[in-house]
Amino acid sequence: MKTLTKQNIKALLKPREVSSHKGNHGHALLIAGSQGKMGAAVIAARACLRAGVGLLTVNVPKNERVILQTGIPEAMLVMREDNKQNLDIISAIGIGPGIGVGKHSEKLLVNFLTKFDKHLVLDADALNIIASNKKLLAKIPKETILTPHAKEFDRLFGFHKNNDERISTAIKKAKLHNAIIVLKGHKTLITYAGEAFLNTTGNAGLAKGGSGDALTGIITAFLAQGYEPKHAAKLGVYLHGLAADIVLKNQSMESMLITDVIEYLGQAFKNTMQ
Repeated sequence: MKTLTKQNIKALLKPREVSSHKGNHGHALLIAGSQGKMGAAVIAARACLRAGVGLLTVNVPKNERVILQTGIPEAMLVMREDNKQNLDIISAIGIGPGIGVGKHSEKLLVNFLTKFDKHLVLDADALNIIASNKKLLAKIPKETILTPHAKEFDRLFGFHKNNDERISTAIKKAKLHNAIIVLKGHKTLITYAGEAFLNTTGNAGLAKGGSGDALTGIITAFLAQGYEPKHAAKLGVYLHGLAADIVLKNQSMESMLITDVIEYLGQAFKNTMQ
């Protein structure tokens, strides 16, 4: 088992060209949010933008659009009911935070699993939908990033007595499905192709709702910017945790909010690149 450190994460980060423009840094699509759960979409979108993506479109229910348009003016919107998204212009997709697990959400997920030929991040309700219909595991494209927490992982792959058992299963299942599994928790695991890495950043201040939504946004941003999925997962997990560690200089683990963590992503980037 290897660990993620500042040294090997710094080696993965690509310097941003001084003369670059928004078109050089990818166009991410987030499918997130539903009635009563639009906070998940806002958090994922804000984190995605803070992680450097050039353009961001968020797929949201039409009745909830005002929340995104006022809360995240930098993001573009597509209405979920319109079903008119041009996937040719999209570099990477993150799907799942707060979308619900109903039939419409399942149909939406299957559509992206089968029609999108670039990289995906599957989180939250996307994973819960798959857990309820295990046949969908076979539809997951290669090198897709799955980001379950312990309960979501057990829904997908069966009950485990402890995290050591989950780690063992994650390594096997990631290899079996040619996927990258990010098993979230204390010392988050990233595993693919039989390799496994434990993160060294982060603290219990992240043990709150919204932390996973932010991570989905961050990883999706790195995918959209052209990073290999395995590298996008490592970068996202490490910087997400590092930003939370930096927040502790001004907050406690009890008082920390995920919005605080997102605001300190810039410091996490600077710290890593020094």
